[in-house]
Amino acid sequence: MTFKPLNENDSVNTRTLLHEAIPLTGTIVSGTYSDQNIKTYSHGMFESVYDYPYPSSSANHIFDITVGMHPDGTIAEADNQYSKKRNIYNQMAQVLVGYDVTGSIQKFDEDGNLLDPNGAKMEEVIVLPFSRLLVKDEIKKETFSMDIGVDESFSTTGYSSTITISDISASTEYRVNSPAGDYGILYATASSNLLSSGGNTTTIGGDDYWYAGLIFYQAGIVVLTGSVFGSQLTNPAVQMNSSSELIDAVLTGSTIEQVSDAFRNRLQNIQFNNTTELNSTVYFCRINHNEFNYSSNPTYVENSRIKVKTQATDEPVAYITTVGLYNDNNELLATAKLSEPLKKSASNEFTIRARLDY
Repeated sequence: MTFKPLNENDSVNTRTLLHEAIPLTGTIVSGTYSDQNIKTYSHGMFESVYDYPYPSSSANHIFDITVGMHPDGTIAEADNQYSKKRNIYNQMAQVLVGYDVTGSIQKFDEDGNLLDPNGAKMEEVIVLPFSRLLVKDEIKKETFSMDIGVDESFSTTGYSSTITISDISASTEYRVNSPAGDYGILYATASSNLLSSGGNTTTIGGDDYWYAGLIFYQAGIVVLTGSVFGSQLTNPAVQMNSSSELIDAVLTGSTIEQVSDAFRNRLQNIQFNNTTELNSTVYFCRINHNEFNYSSNPTYVENSRIKVKTQATDEPVAYITTVGLYNDNNELLATAKLSEPLKKSASNEFTIRARLDY
């Protein structure tokens, strides 16, 4: 068997990003399966959404929904599952935002400027951790969009007034000051006058957008401020459930499961592109005109004669079917099969690209 060493000029490392569009309609989240695809737990700290009734073996986990409240929040202390809501906020903030110089867990910041002590903080949040099955390696920046119904009256048949929450301009304006990786700012907008003129806003491309939350791309987690159902709206009297309770009352007086159900009912659509990072090493296997013109296969020779030669003066001919990559101890590490045999003789030469993906 013949070996040829590869040097540093015979390989190159590449990175390819593959994207897949992920559409999640509101009918799946609430309606299609009469909530048989919503899994609840005895601990009551979150609920899970599946794309099919979850007892089925074909069901896939899509995302979870949970609620967090900071002890310093502006609304009253919750009288239902307050310790769990507080623990969820601290846990998520600890992982996604980190600690300040005093060792205290930082709050979620509306615009990502953690150094500004006077910046607006999100103290009551709805958290959506998406399944790794959908997110893959990360959510692609500036592809996330979510539509939420904001009609005043609670409905089980849909809503006519919606706001759109997206990470517009995130491909160039994302933040990197998170222990969980890159994150972007979520902004709310609407085609009609649904958002409050007194809300926290910014201008992008000449249009006004309202701060609505944060999206952590590698972690695959969306954090929404509770004010998207309250103070950010022109009419903050959005009834979150059949009892006509507003967002503050629901956050304080309802369980996490009930708050999640109220949010699901108003969720109309979610879409984003995921990202799969494919790392590759390409090996350039260069075969010169005077190399690999003979085969080590025993069938290549018969009666001490090369079978592929009809006359002694003919060129030696071999057929390349496989490329093997070996380590320094001549141990086979990987093989690459060609789609068809390559005829090799002294009158031609090849460069075969063998790509190793990982």
